[in-house]
Amino acid sequence: MFILANLLTALAHILDILCTIVYWLVLIRALISWVNPDPDNAVVQFLYKTTEPILEPIRRRLPLQFRFGLDISPVIVILVLIFLQSFLIKSLFDFSARLRLG
Repeated sequence: MFILANLLTALAHILDILCTIVYWLVLIRALISWVNPDPDNAVVQFLYKTTEPILEPIRRRLPLQFRFGLDISPVIVILVLIFLQSFLIKSLFDFSARLRLG
């Protein structure tokens, strides 16, 4: 069972790193949107290309009453990422630890 435990631990680490990276990309994009960035800037283009596939489906699903000029999709994504890190990833770590013991 140690192989499955090691696999789950590795998967949890990778998911944790990916969630952290996406968290920071979404946060930086939200902060940059406040200052009207240059759309030709390579960093801004990178941020838009990497975060738009995550943010756009959430924007589409938001009811019209929540679209009042302020984009709350980054807040929703950040809350989902925090939930994933708090629940799913920690559960994977705990499950892999129990596999090692049992």
